[in-house]
Amino acid sequence: MEEGGRPFLQKGPSSLLQVSLPFSPSKKSDMDNKKVIVLTTGGTIAMKLDPAHGIVPAVSGEDLVASVPGLREACPIEVMEFSNIPSPHMTPKRMFELGNKVEELLRHEDILGVVITHGTDTLEETAYLLDLVHNSEKPVCLTGAMRSAAEISPDGPVNLLCAVRTAASSEARGKGVLVVMNEEIHAAREVVKSHSANTETFVSPFWGPLGYVDPDRVVFRRNTLGRQSIRPPELVEDVHLIKLASGSDSLLIDFLVERNVRGLVLEAFGRGNVPPAALPGIRRAVEKGIPVVITTRTIAGRVLDVYGYEGGAKTVLEAGGILGGETSGPKARLKLMLALGVASGRDELAVFFDTP
Repeated sequence: MEEGGRPFLQKGPSSLLQVSLPFSPSKKSDMDNKKVIVLTTGGTIAMKLDPAHGIVPAVSGEDLVASVPGLREACPIEVMEFSNIPSPHMTPKRMFELGNKVEELLRHEDILGVVITHGTDTLEETAYLLDLVHNSEKPVCLTGAMRSAAEISPDGPVNLLCAVRTAASSEARGKGVLVVMNEEIHAAREVVKSHSANTETFVSPFWGPLGYVDPDRVVFRRNTLGRQSIRPPELVEDVHLIKLASGSDSLLIDFLVERNVRGLVLEAFGRGNVPPAALPGIRRAVEKGIPVVITTRTIAGRVLDVYGYEGGAKTVLEAGGILGGETSGPKARLKLMLALGVASGRDELAVFFDTP
């Protein structure tokens, strides 16, 4: 075993690398007559190699759980299938429906928490939307895999085991929706997928993980502050994201304004600054009653109205834009979809983005 008792790779009889999982079950007193729901949605963790088509969805929820040594010994589990799709097929509407399903499950006293298996491409978005609609002290943990079961060293089994142990831990209560990957625990609000292929892809830039999963326990080292709850009766999906680049103008903004979309999110530069040619489009959107939320292309930091030159965040704010705090473009889009279901007018919407 490696120093610190982390899972290690060893050669089995077939000379292929096999995952050894040295985890011990959580305390029985925490789980008497209670269980964790494993809710499957698909993704690489539930895929196999089809020689004719490549890696495709092929593994059921029950088969997935059965493939993880020691998982059922770690905690009583019930498997439910929500979907079996690649994560690029996940939509905000499906995320919202998933959130409703999770909240329904968590109302049952015998459920400790919920683990959701999910493809990694849109996992951070699903986690964030679920966190915004989450209204329970019980933990919800999302996990997935960067390597399928067809590859030599799939990471899905250890990720699923870590997620189940986290969902069963009393230490995870009250921390909202969590992403558990690579033995680390991240807050849905902070986590991003940072690499297209590396198993250490999920990171929380500048903040780091909330904690980690060790063989004998789930360890939390910090908490996340300023969590919000937005529970609209329905999702407003007609919200669009535009990433600005040097020389961007109002062309795409005006195109969406002419379509009478419900909202726009712009990924701007630095503190929320835009090219001067994009400013007229922002004004036209606001004049038409379309909210425009400004976020930053940078991986961390707040947008703030400190620059007053043409296109600076101060002039964007004066044009009626809404500064999006620390929220990334994709996550701000989801927040605006939810907020439009409960708020009307720029000032009411701005309140939801005022949290750093």
